[in-house]
Amino acid sequence: MKEIQVPLNNFIEQVKLLLRKAQQDTVRSINSIMVQTYFELGKRIVEEEQNGKAEATYGEYLLQNLSKELTTEFGKGYSRRNLELIRKFYLTYRFAKSPISQSLTWTHFLNLMRIENEDERAFYEIETIKNNWSVRELQRQLNSELYTRLSLSRDKNKVRELSEKGLIIEQPKDAVKDPYVLEFLGLPEHSSYSETELEEQIISKLEHFLLELGNGFTFVGRQVRFTFDEEHFRIDLVFYNRILKCFVLIDLKIGKLKHQDLGQMQMYVNYYDRFVKLDDENRTVGIILCKDKKDTMVEITLPETKQQIFASKYKLVLPSKAELKKIIE
Repeated sequence: MKEIQVPLNNFIEQVKLLLRKAQQDTVRSINSIMVQTYFELGKRIVEEEQNGKAEATYGEYLLQNLSKELTTEFGKGYSRRNLELIRKFYLTYRFAKSPISQSLTWTHFLNLMRIENEDERAFYEIETIKNNWSVRELQRQLNSELYTRLSLSRDKNKVRELSEKGLIIEQPKDAVKDPYVLEFLGLPEHSSYSETELEEQIISKLEHFLLELGNGFTFVGRQVRFTFDEEHFRIDLVFYNRILKCFVLIDLKIGKLKHQDLGQMQMYVNYYDRFVKLDDENRTVGIILCKDKKDTMVEITLPETKQQIFASKYKLVLPSKAELKKIIE
């Protein structure tokens, strides 16, 4: 039987793929061992310090001499400052409810350890693992105060759930946070721009926008047109949420929210519910992203039982925690 010949180009690509996978597996393995080793090293430092006669003085002596010996033997990476971080790593995670994640890098943990609140730290750890956040994305979510934005808009039970399970989307309101932070677009806070420019910037940074939206979102289209009563309408952005199993329509407004905007979104949602969604899908959700909104107007305009339409602010620069509290309160 004649042997099938694999084209040389395909063979080379297969070999490259094999080697890349081996490199990735090696990096993951090394990282896992490093994290576990640092935890054990931190434990031994703490235990040795606690056995010292004068704990504060002995601790300084121990780290200084340990750093000197380890640097001589193993090279860079064991400065006194790094040993202090390794000790802090153990002290931070020694009573953790779950085992230390093998999928997070040491740099991830360095960022997580800066969070003093245990519930907040647990939330970011869960979300980083669940969404496979890079270190840079974790830092962005920390800087944008994602946990604060979510926790301030939920009841006490939901806040506790954030620290135990991360962001769980069970109903439409769980998918909406206020405000959305779009600092990755690079648009100055007070500059003049149009809704079209805002939409174009979002599309160009679609991956980041999906991360800001939350879990389960997939992009369907922009300026999606439909015809109703012989009139043409266009929806700025259309997404589908796999968790909620429904379409999510987003309308962008650069100014204040108006009654007409809510009425228009109501019509969009009604159209999708009647003519687009399938029988086994849930009702369509409409989100109006605007520069300014009045909750009172939203509540008065929409029926109290209406759970499908939301108005949320967006900010183009990262707010401080104090500013976020003021905005939401």
